[in-house]
Amino acid sequence: MGNGTSLRNEPAIDWPRDDYSRVPFRLYHDPEIYEQEQQRIFRGPTWNYLGLDVEIPNPGDFQTTFVGDTPVVVNRDGDGRVHAFVNRCAHRGGMVRRETRGNATDHTCAYHRWCYDLQGNLMGVPFRRGVRGKGGLPDDFDISQHCLRKLRVDSFKGLIFGTFSDETEPLLDYLGEPAVAYFERAFSRPIHVLGYTRQVIHGNWKLYWENVKDHYHGSLLHEFQAVFGLSRHTQEGGSKMDRHHRNSHMYAIRDSDSDEEAHQAHQSEKVRDDHFALLEPDVVKYYPEWDDGVTFNAVSIFPNSTYHQLQNTLFIRQYRTRSPDCFEVYATTYGYDDDDEAMARHRLIQSNQVGPGGLVSMDDGAATEMIHRATLREQDAYAVIEMGGRGEIKDADFKVNEMPIRGFWAGYAEMMGLAPEGAVR
Repeated sequence: MGNGTSLRNEPAIDWPRDDYSRVPFRLYHDPEIYEQEQQRIFRGPTWNYLGLDVEIPNPGDFQTTFVGDTPVVVNRDGDGRVHAFVNRCAHRGGMVRRETRGNATDHTCAYHRWCYDLQGNLMGVPFRRGVRGKGGLPDDFDISQHCLRKLRVDSFKGLIFGTFSDETEPLLDYLGEPAVAYFERAFSRPIHVLGYTRQVIHGNWKLYWENVKDHYHGSLLHEFQAVFGLSRHTQEGGSKMDRHHRNSHMYAIRDSDSDEEAHQAHQSEKVRDDHFALLEPDVVKYYPEWDDGVTFNAVSIFPNSTYHQLQNTLFIRQYRTRSPDCFEVYATTYGYDDDDEAMARHRLIQSNQVGPGGLVSMDDGAATEMIHRATLREQDAYAVIEMGGRGEIKDADFKVNEMPIRGFWAGYAEMMGLAPEGAVR
């Protein structure tokens, strides 16, 4: 049994095993751990997804988002460069931008009208010299020292990422080969946004992060997927990870099994796959767009985003933490500029699988809240994560595995200073 590094005055995390096949429930609930996550992870040496180039195409375009629970503005300046900065006035801490998106020549706080340019620099302070020779700021007040806190920004294939840390490795190195390969596939053509959904989930953000790395639950929790052959454990598929195991790519090939094989396998596990019918078949119809036969992709980039393909539905989930017990899933659904009218309509119909009431996604939110409630008074107990094996954390060429979940915890614990002694990597 390994010992972890303590957080401030908190006792160390007691990992029952050093390979992250046992995860203490306390990690989902401890307020001090949540506070440390904001500093060591979200505001630490990580690249956080901020948005898409196509969402701010013109000079002055901006949108607001969050990194963890820190509000952030992302905008394009007059020279076409993208900047990101904390959405907090340097004067008294007011939120400078309260809109979701827009176009502006500057950013002005409503409270005292302190004004910033599109790079986050303070440009003007009302009554800086006072009135009639009285009041105002001291003569040595230097406005250049009171800009909005800036993030480093980089992008790849139209995806914009930001980091608070000067020590974060280059973006492509951070993403890792599996993610880079998927982004080159999914963003190889110009895209446009089809719409957004927002879902507040009353649970810990890490529970949902486990969920999107969990092949095992696909056709067990989501009977919809089992019934219509979208995700079944008898399909070919697997998972790949980056060298840190923080980022993962899960995939499945829809027509790689037979209905009879799948029916027998799932019936033996008491999963019904023959009792639903669809009034709208296009919800599950797949029109081939790639040559590899893969119809399910889920790429998770630690700590705040997942990139999905469900048949012809393409979407990005961004995770915005609010507290140990609450987070928001902000989903962006997109298509390609060269889609014809029929494909554009098909993507919208099929997107009914995702979002708060989605035929698939609503199950994930419910499962997250279910676990969070059940573990609140059992924080000395732990989750058992052994599907796919114990010990070394590695890629898998089969779907019945939880290896990416253990990989997440390995990367998380290392970054938080909570890794057990002799931790398996």
